[in-house]
Amino acid sequence: MDLAFIPSPSVGVVHLGPIPLRGYAFCIIIGVFVGVWLGNKRWIQRGGRSGTVADIAVWAVPFGLVGGRLYHVITTYEPYFGKNGHPLDAFKVWEGGLGIWGAVALGAVGAWIGCRRRGIPMPAYADALAPGLALGQAIGRWGNWFNQELYGKPTDVPWALKISSDPAIGRIGGTYHPTFLYECLWCIGVAALVIWADKRFRLGHGRAFALYVAAYCAGRAWIEYMRVDEAHHILGLRLNVWTALIVFVLAVVYLVVSAKRAPGREEVVEPGALEERAAAEAAAAESAASDSDAATEADGADGGDGAEAPAGKAPAAKSAAKSAAKSAAEAEAEDGPEAVDAAAPSADADAKPAGSGSTKKS
Repeated sequence: MDLAFIPSPSVGVVHLGPIPLRGYAFCIIIGVFVGVWLGNKRWIQRGGRSGTVADIAVWAVPFGLVGGRLYHVITTYEPYFGKNGHPLDAFKVWEGGLGIWGAVALGAVGAWIGCRRRGIPMPAYADALAPGLALGQAIGRWGNWFNQELYGKPTDVPWALKISSDPAIGRIGGTYHPTFLYECLWCIGVAALVIWADKRFRLGHGRAFALYVAAYCAGRAWIEYMRVDEAHHILGLRLNVWTALIVFVLAVVYLVVSAKRAPGREEVVEPGALEERAAAEAAAAESAASDSDAATEADGADGGDGAEAPAGKAPAAKSAAKSAAKSAAEAEAEDGPEAVDAAAPSADADAKPAGSGSTKKS
């Protein structure tokens, strides 16, 4: 008797009146939002505009969904175009069946279109999005849990997945390896690896994305080998195992060749973004200086004789603030967004009002 296991939901869909709310769809949607959110944060850190990642995702996500479904239908065509198949079922995405290989491949085409329209280098965008893609996959895999599908070999380990029997589709009840959970945890590890490596080695020109692809494929190969759902085999291995191995090799080759041909990282990832940020910082510095000027005049009016600020104090602060903002903008344009943090202390020092030290009243 099994003393511990992971239960499966009794149903994968809840109806809100005539509207079906499917767990599989919710997992995919949440995964997309998390991926775009993290990608946007990384894109801003690289020197891009906020919202650009979401704008390009409008192209990438639909292409990715179509690509994922096409890969599944082509590699598992029997239920749709085989004997006694139902071709219209190929459009029932909510019942499961999205191949990550097709989703990434065709999603990349959509991203390329979006990047080209905005004049953005595709490799830089892919690098920013890579950890978000891994986290999105981690969340999306829970859709398989709702559908009770794509589990592994029978097992009695404490973390086994309880699957209910369904004679209509030939599903045999029992406890199985929760391969959806294995892949979820693996993808979280991949996201952490890419974030760490990107900070440590300043990956650029698509190498962060290539690292994500290679790391994911390494895990997908052994997880796929554990699954017991029907699949085409080549030389005794499941088709997706071969796909993972081939894509892994291609990603590693790209990492090596790219590092030799284009070392370092792109300095400019989005035209005009650095200039806009510098202008905004200069405007903020000028506004702060103006507020300081107004406060100084008010203090002088209230303090009477001897309480007036030294002449030229506020204009000096205003000029220093502008100079500091300009220096930060030039440093960012030359050395990247990281140089702004280094310039911040000197900016604060320059903005200190002249004559702010102690004075003795005569």
